[in-house]
Amino acid sequence: MDLGNTQYFKVQADKQISAEDVLEQVYEALVEKGYNPVNQIVGYIMSGDPTYITSHKNARSLIIRVERDELLEEALTYYIEKKLGGDVQ
Repeated sequence: MDLGNTQYFKVQADKQISAEDVLEQVYEALVEKGYNPVNQIVGYIMSGDPTYITSHKNARSLIIRVERDELLEEALTYYIEKKLGGDVQ
């Protein structure tokens, strides 16, 4: 190794993951661990405290990769489109 020259290395960027995928995976992990997923996810979104989310299946690491407002937007969009039949733009 030549310490006189600058060494280059490339770090792979994290893969982008959608809010929808995060919510689905976190939901499954919470259910598997016996938690009420709605209460836990709402607690996280309201407080920003990641300890509401289990670390089982890397759920906690996943959920902090997405902004809380994106999670809320995804949940609300789904509700409006599926439950109310509305079109969200």
